[in-house]
Amino acid sequence: MKRRTFLKNTGLASAAMWAPSFLQSIPNRTNGKILIVVQLSGGNDGLNTIVPYRNDKYYELRPDIAIKENEVLRVSDELGFNPAMGDVQALFDEGYVSILNNVGYPNPNRSHFRSMDIWQTASDSNEYLTTGWLGRYLDSQCAGCDSPHAALEFGQGLSLALKGHEKQGFAINDLQQMERTSKNPLLRYLGQQDQHSHEHEEAAYLYKTLLETQESTNYLLEQSSGRRTRANFPATRFGKDLRQVVELILAGNNSKIYYVSLGGFDTHANQNGPQGRLLSIYAEGMKALADELSKHGLWQDTLVMTFSEFGRRVAQNGSRGTDHGAASNLYLMGGNLKRAGFYNNGPNLTDLDKGDLKYELDFRQVYANVLNNWLDAERTDILGGRFADLGII
Repeated sequence: MKRRTFLKNTGLASAAMWAPSFLQSIPNRTNGKILIVVQLSGGNDGLNTIVPYRNDKYYELRPDIAIKENEVLRVSDELGFNPAMGDVQALFDEGYVSILNNVGYPNPNRSHFRSMDIWQTASDSNEYLTTGWLGRYLDSQCAGCDSPHAALEFGQGLSLALKGHEKQGFAINDLQQMERTSKNPLLRYLGQQDQHSHEHEEAAYLYKTLLETQESTNYLLEQSSGRRTRANFPATRFGKDLRQVVELILAGNNSKIYYVSLGGFDTHANQNGPQGRLLSIYAEGMKALADELSKHGLWQDTLVMTFSEFGRRVAQNGSRGTDHGAASNLYLMGGNLKRAGFYNNGPNLTDLDKGDLKYELDFRQVYANVLNNWLDAERTDILGGRFADLGII
C-alpha cells in the first residue's frame, strides 16, 4: 500500500499528516484576508428564509407553511427575512450582508450527496471530480499554504471542498477530546517509538503521525485559549465551532480559510419549527461573530459565505414540509462588501422547472469572485472556466 493510500484510509490523515509545519510560531495578528465558509447541510428552504411576502403564488402553494406576512422582517417592498433571522437582519441593515437569489447550476441533482459533491468540487452536474475547489486553491494558488493550517474545518472529518491533489486542510472535531485521546498511554507509547526502527514504511509513518497528532493537538489548544471571547455564541455545536474560529483568529492564527457546518435542514415534515430553530442558531452565531471581529478591527478583513446544497420545492408536501428542490439563495457577509443588500430580484414563482426554482446565477460565479477578488487567485486554473465578475467583493 502506498503512503498516500495508507493515509487516506486512516482516521488520522486529515488531522495530522502535516503536523510538523503546523508547529510554527504564530504571528501576533492575522495575515491577510479571512474566508469563513458556512454550510447549511440538508437543503435549506430558501423561500421560507428570504420570504417573498407580497407574492400571492407563494401563499397559494404553501397554505400551511408560508411565513405570515405580518411576521416577516421586511427589508424591501417584496422581500423580508424569516422572523428567526432577526440577527442577520441587523447585519443587513448595517450594510454587512449581500443576498444572491436563485443560485444553482444547470441540470440540478436532488440527491444530498451528489449535489453536495457538485457544490464542493465546483463540477458540472455530469462531471465527477476527486478534489475540491478550495483544495485546488491550496494546491496551486495559495501563497504560504504549505501546511494544512491554511484551511481549518470544524466537524467529524474533512470535506471534499478542502481536499486537493497535493494539499488538504486540517480537520478539527473536538480539541478537548483530541487531547484526551492523545494522552492515552498506548498511543503515547506508540508515538514515542523511533519511526526509523520499523521495517515497514507505513507503520513507521503511523508512529510518527501519532506523535505529531499529540503535539499539534496541544498546540491548537494553546492557540484557541490564547484569546478567549465573551461573545454570546449559541450554546450548540455550531456556536462552539464559531467560537473556536473567532478565538483562533483573535490569537493571531494565520489560517486563511475556516469551514463550519450546521445540519438538520432536510425538512420533509412539519418544517417551520425545526427550520426556525436552526435559522435562529445560524443568525445568532453570525451576529456574535461579526460583532466580536468588528470589536477587534478584523471584520473588514473577513468574508463569510453561506450556502446549502439545494433549496426546496416551491409547493409544500402533504406533511407540512418541503421536498428536495433546486435553486436557492446564498449569503455573503463582511465588513468590506462593495455591494450590500439584494444582488438580484427574488424568485419567479410562475416560471418553474418541474416545480422548482430556476437558477439565475451559477454558484461557480460566486466561487470565482471569492477566489479572484478575495483570495487573489487565478480563478480559471481552479474552476476550469471563466465566470463573470459580480462586483460584490
